[in-house]
Amino acid sequence: MNIRPGFIAGLLVAFFLLFVGSCASKKDIIYFQDINTVMENVPDYSYTAVIQKNDLLQITVSSYDLKTVQPFNLPVTAAPNLNGNVKGQIQLQSYLVDSDGNIQFPVLGTIHVAGMSRQELVKELEKQVSEYVVDPIINLRILNYKVTVIGEVMRPGTYSIQDERITLIEALGMAGDLTIYGKREKVLVLRENNGVKTHGMVDMTSTDFIDSPFYYLQQNDVVYVQPNNAQVQASSYNRNIPIFVSISSVLVSLIILITR
Repeated sequence: MNIRPGFIAGLLVAFFLLFVGSCASKKDIIYFQDINTVMENVPDYSYTAVIQKNDLLQITVSSYDLKTVQPFNLPVTAAPNLNGNVKGQIQLQSYLVDSDGNIQFPVLGTIHVAGMSRQELVKELEKQVSEYVVDPIINLRILNYKVTVIGEVMRPGTYSIQDERITLIEALGMAGDLTIYGKREKVLVLRENNGVKTHGMVDMTSTDFIDSPFYYLQQNDVVYVQPNNAQVQASSYNRNIPIFVSISSVLVSLIILITR
């Protein structure tokens, strides 16, 4: 069996070009490539979460005189443990913001809360409760503040946020960062505000997104990292191709040794 050296050389060149063609360039991988020229002009932004319809609010009223605030607090319930017993963790009941943006608060009745920040609602409750209680203290949390990160990240999933403030960078960090196959210039953020669905495309290789409304994530935002072209193309290939390539390389080496 006589195999021309030119054929073998051409085969090796083809494998080399296939390998090189699959390599990504630096501009496809590195984040914030223009940070040195942009960050000096970026204004100092602050973000405050806004209460939305279907949010779950935990509100407690306290004061020096505990008896006077009892009517303003929902009953405390004991969540059952894994054995079904009621000796589980003590939980405070929550307020669901209804489709009209209202909650039903003890003694005070209907209060419109949608569109208010947490601080604004705390001040409003302090004002109304102070008509019945001396120096009330209001503690409020948004219980269902969470974001979902899916796609080409290391740990896709839904993450609960404790401090009601998270950036897109922090959310991707919680998900373990993008994989090498994630398309960094096209990170999709899906958002719904009071029934209105919006979306934005974020380029993580540029610092421009710091000025966008998607730098800070809102409750229930969904972040989707698209796969790059190499990953999309690989999805249509047989997963055993690397094995076949290895076997082919061994066979080529054997043929070279035999035909010498």
